[in-house]
Amino acid sequence: AYERTCRYFARKTNSVVVSVGYRLAPEHPYPTQFEDCLTATIHFMRTAQDYGVDPSRIIVCGDSSGGTLTAAVAQALVTRRDLPKLRAQILIYPYLQCVDFNLPSYQQNEGVPILLKERTLVLGLKYLNKDLSVVEAILNGSHIPEDLQLKYQKWVSPD
Repeated sequence: AYERTCRYFARKTNSVVVSVGYRLAPEHPYPTQFEDCLTATIHFMRTAQDYGVDPSRIIVCGDSSGGTLTAAVAQALVTRRDLPKLRAQILIYPYLQCVDFNLPSYQQNEGVPILLKERTLVLGLKYLNKDLSVVEAILNGSHIPEDLQLKYQKWVSPD
């Protein structure tokens, strides 16, 4: 599904693009996808020179769930001393926070097809194998205790 996009990125950026065909849910429950992406990234980082790639110039990228996996892989690698540091990460509409589904971006895009706000939440919960009965509580913000809401409002707020 992403071959044309990967070819386009490779051509326009004069880069080598490696696309990870990670196993999908629900047949392969989370964290299989993360483990597949991490394993592939580590392998490529260790063998990049075999492909004519400078290991210090590796960037990870993903969109949607792939963007979420990209962020998780970058976090997992940040303290690794046995691998080169990632040059950057590119996250295209990743699913990164579920503390507040009423932030401006969620309000602005709540009715935009194909990822309507409620559908996005349901897909995220399914991806994580979580109970869908919590959808309304999450949309209302009652899934986070008030003390944690106060603690994280510095990072997750309309401001």
